[in-house]
Amino acid sequence: MIAKLPASMRSQRGLSLLGALIIGSFVAFCLFLAFRTVPAINEYMAIKRIVNVLADEGDNGVSIPQLRRSFDRYAYTDNVASITGADLLIVRQGGVTEVSADYERVVPVAGNVSLLLEFTPSSASN
Repeated sequence: MIAKLPASMRSQRGLSLLGALIIGSFVAFCLFLAFRTVPAINEYMAIKRIVNVLADEGDNGVSIPQLRRSFDRYAYTDNVASITGADLLIVRQGGVTEVSADYERVVPVAGNVSLLLEFTPSSASN
């Protein structure tokens, strides 16, 4: 004789094919967006590093025009194209140099849909 299973054991459990497709497509879309934004985030990290180096150079007495030219040289080396040395806000107060910038980066997603990323690298946020 075969024993009868309780009603809770007879119901199906797990993920349906439709549910797996929906979750899989959502995960794929999130990965797609992440891969599209990686270059913009890498560029931000390079700009942040350059801004900190420039603030240290400014504390050592380098003039503001020289800091702007220095940024352009570092940016060329790190393949930074979103901003130039002219876009930097350089402020000296009490012998401390603060370098910052505000810029936006548009990342195309599909067709006429884009992702707008706003960045504010600053040497004051250390």
